[in-house]
Amino acid sequence: MAPLSRPLPLWTLKPGYTAYYVISGATSRRFISNSKSTATPDIPIPQQGASVAPTAHNNAPPPALSALPFPMLLRSLFINTVSSHPLLLSPTLRALKFLCKPGRTWIFDVDRNPLLHAILKATFYRQFCAGESPSETRAVVQSLKDLGLRGVILTYAKETVFDVHDKAVSGPDTENLVSGDNITSCPSISAWREGTLKTIDLVDEGDYLALKLTGAGPAVTNAFSKGDLPPTQMLTALRDICTKCQEKGVRIIVDAESQNFQRGIARVTLDLMRTYNRNGSALVYNTYQAYLKAMPITLKAHLEAASQEGFTLGLKLVRGAYLATDERSLFHDTKEDTDRAYDTIAQGALRQELWEYGAQGSSHGKQFPSVNLFLASHNRKSLLAARQLHQQRLREQLPTVPVGFGQLHGMADEVSFSLVQLKDEAGSSPDVYKCSSWGSMSECLAYMTRRAIENRDAAGRTKDEYAALKVEVRRRLLRFFSLSSN
Repeated sequence: MAPLSRPLPLWTLKPGYTAYYVISGATSRRFISNSKSTATPDIPIPQQGASVAPTAHNNAPPPALSALPFPMLLRSLFINTVSSHPLLLSPTLRALKFLCKPGRTWIFDVDRNPLLHAILKATFYRQFCAGESPSETRAVVQSLKDLGLRGVILTYAKETVFDVHDKAVSGPDTENLVSGDNITSCPSISAWREGTLKTIDLVDEGDYLALKLTGAGPAVTNAFSKGDLPPTQMLTALRDICTKCQEKGVRIIVDAESQNFQRGIARVTLDLMRTYNRNGSALVYNTYQAYLKAMPITLKAHLEAASQEGFTLGLKLVRGAYLATDERSLFHDTKEDTDRAYDTIAQGALRQELWEYGAQGSSHGKQFPSVNLFLASHNRKSLLAARQLHQQRLREQLPTVPVGFGQLHGMADEVSFSLVQLKDEAGSSPDVYKCSSWGSMSECLAYMTRRAIENRDAAGRTKDEYAALKVEVRRRLLRFFSLSSN
């Protein structure tokens, strides 16, 4: 784009981008494979805050955060200021957790107290969530795409969370938790079905629908906690949802949730993949959490099922977001172990070599099954390395898998727009998506609280993001006052 002939207002967006969705990986094969591995190429990773060098032009791209409108930039700076200072974050988290508890009086009810609602709406809700109504949500979704993102991953926020520390359950109709078994028609399932079908209407072809299955209430969570399939009413609702998404060209991600429910969730999702993931294309993705020590066991079993039964495995890889509520012994002992697990799976999938699947030179080698990969991460190094590995394998005509990137709405914007700026030899960017939730303030509280906790637990990344935001605000202010004085 030619240089501007006159200064734009401070809040004006920078030139638009085109984007896509990518999936990431940079791994050490020794974590999961005893077969001969291909050496990982040395991939130079730009430093945090630095612009990614363009491949097709000599002109440096604008700073990644220049894509953000100024009000969004300031709100991000405020949220990251809170997240980067323990004296501010600790009381904020205590307040959010308190508000999440059911049965609060009017003054602490986020839907009924207008002052409390307004404070949360202007800060955490607008930062992390899309909207309380369909019209508000549709406008926010479009505004994200206008920034140059390929699309969105949208979820209806209603969910149930099990806290292993106090054995408490929070979510829809939890007061009826014990009475949810053996019913033929559950109002909670009906309400969840209708809310999810409305969500499909809010996204476009090429977008993703994310499902929180526990939002369907006690009849479903009771079954999941036992590792069982949910009631027939829920299975019928899922088929209706899959059919509508298939007709509209919208893919589905089934979110990972509290480990108390995860066995049942994985069982349902595997059955959906068997039915709908055919002809080399995944309609349904399961979410695999790299911070779980047992995750490789689950993934290996699902790869075997895909290999034996001929369906495409939808593999969405995340690090994990339930550290505060699940049993600590289930997770890797260190962040480095989690990073290694994440990168190993991502790298192996991109190379089509995981365990005995695709292994070269092994007497026990099996053909790598059909896999569609989606890498959801805020780790800049992992994602940039994955993008480069994927492009390298395409150039060298080596086997790989379709890949896409995703970050959470309101988080890791510097990572998202650094990815958007990457171009291949044809001038195309990777597909980058933002994941957001919509629903009432009370329905979104648990989601917002996890985002705040995630910022606390990723202190190093949060400080880097905070520093990058300060640099961008300072750059715009200096530019504004410099132009004003001319």
